[in-house]
Amino acid sequence: MAKSMALLMIMALSYFTAIANSQVKNIFLLAGQSNMSGLGGVVNNTWDGIVPLECSPNPAILKLDAKLQWVEATEPLHADIDTNVTCGIGPGMPFANSLLNKTSFLGEVGLVPCAMAGNRISQWQKGTFLYNQLVMRAKAAAVQECGVTRAMLWYQGESDTTLLSNANAYKGKMQQFFTDLRSDVGIPDLLIIQVALASGTNYTDIVREAQLNPDLANVVTVDARGLELHKDNLHLTASSQVFLGHMMADAYLQTISTTS
Repeated sequence: MAKSMALLMIMALSYFTAIANSQVKNIFLLAGQSNMSGLGGVVNNTWDGIVPLECSPNPAILKLDAKLQWVEATEPLHADIDTNVTCGIGPGMPFANSLLNKTSFLGEVGLVPCAMAGNRISQWQKGTFLYNQLVMRAKAAAVQECGVTRAMLWYQGESDTTLLSNANAYKGKMQQFFTDLRSDVGIPDLLIIQVALASGTNYTDIVREAQLNPDLANVVTVDARGLELHKDNLHLTASSQVFLGHMMADAYLQTISTTS
């Protein structure tokens, strides 16, 4: 009888643990400039309204909206955050859908859009508006209900490829930004999955070199070079954003599989 009761208690504990884990939001911060906020499908400042299957809404994918409320995530994911541009498809939704399709252990995925178009890495340094907003939204996401911040997805740098001085300073500013962010959100080893640029201007290779060799622990880089661009030769098409989202999901799953 005692063994049966013990077994029942273990089974009950496992059940309630599973329920609790399924309710934990796996939070991912989305930051950077326009290719992170997403202009896939946007031509002449108009979004075509086409939502690829990989970007479809899912009740298990939520986003923290501009009012700091969790709502079901839909494209365009950054529409209420990056309000100075017309947003379309970005990598966030295909990333989240890919995670859920490839795993059975994740609970809800909570996306925290923070990207804004046209900014340089200097505009993400500690104390700036973009930095402060990112930290504020990250903290707000984590304290609401149950939430664990798993990683930040980072795609930025095109604006730093125009001037040689900005390109040369990129690596140091990137490292400082990542270090400060980890300290201010209280996660010293926060995983950062960043994108090596697909596009840029005069000094793109210098910025890409910094991104491909960040020399910082727990920073993983996926390379967007070769992905299809819109005719502006700057922004990823919707299909490229879907592909990038899958790449970032694979990078995340590979990282946690080798560290668990």
